[in-house]
Amino acid sequence: MSTETPDNKPLRGRICLVAGATRGAGRAIAVQLGTAGATVYVTGRTTRDKVSEVGRTTETIEETAELVTAAGGEGVAVPTDHLEPEQVRALVDRIDRERGRLDVLVNDIWGGEHLVVAGFDKKIWEVDLTDGLRMLELGVKSHLITSAAATPLLVRNPGGLLVEVTDGTQEYNGTRYRENVYYDLAKNAPIRMAFGLARELEPAGCTAVALTPGWLRSEQMLDHFGVTEENWRDAAEKLPDFAVAESPVYVGRAVAALAADPDRARWNGRSLSSGQLAKEYGFTDADGSRPDAWGFIVAKEKDEGVSVDDYR
Repeated sequence: MSTETPDNKPLRGRICLVAGATRGAGRAIAVQLGTAGATVYVTGRTTRDKVSEVGRTTETIEETAELVTAAGGEGVAVPTDHLEPEQVRALVDRIDRERGRLDVLVNDIWGGEHLVVAGFDKKIWEVDLTDGLRMLELGVKSHLITSAAATPLLVRNPGGLLVEVTDGTQEYNGTRYRENVYYDLAKNAPIRMAFGLARELEPAGCTAVALTPGWLRSEQMLDHFGVTEENWRDAAEKLPDFAVAESPVYVGRAVAALAADPDRARWNGRSLSSGQLAKEYGFTDADGSRPDAWGFIVAKEKDEGVSVDDYR
């Protein structure tokens, strides 16, 4: 299904908020919305003057906003800690004051990778309680605060879209245990949130979905493997399954396709993946491939001999 207009800017005039857009999926989603012509407010805790607990100085929300503008949209950086209700309400008030509407809300707030590494494959009594509760704050509480503050503006006009970004689909997460109990809760909660918010937004003509990328080649993941986006396949020599990884562009294009689809309400309440939507809307990753990481992961559980090549 094509979602493009003749000038290739199907989201021209749309106002979007990508919460958690400093790097990774959030940054790519913001840029792809900008590529489609949208005005995108981008938030996060790392700026050119301040670094969040993630500890990375190489990506900032100001840079994300500049990338959005360079892509053809309008990027607006607003430093925001989404665990602080007053900051989030101030952000929404600013969008209302400056634009008078909100068409797309993307909840991509996280920043807890360092906590997952510390608690990977550990029992609940082996994980530091402070770290575990922080995962829930970052992955659940921040999403609730943002949705509570922003949905009144989103539902003001029919056609709004709310995207809860997570890790894993309902089909996969619903029958498998994810790393440790805190991470499992943090990544299942957005799926359930989208399900519930879909019911609450539907009477206003708005849509809510959960969306997961596959094995994401984020900046942090590339650094972890000691590779770059240019030579990322070298990491597959150490871990062959990494060959099914996708760039953040892929999930960015998934959100842009959803936002541009006039029939997106058919997805209301659903748990979706970037690979699934690529098949539906016809987009590809930055390299022209169409990876299906979750399809590969499930297939490999049944057959160790499955080939990555069949899922790219």
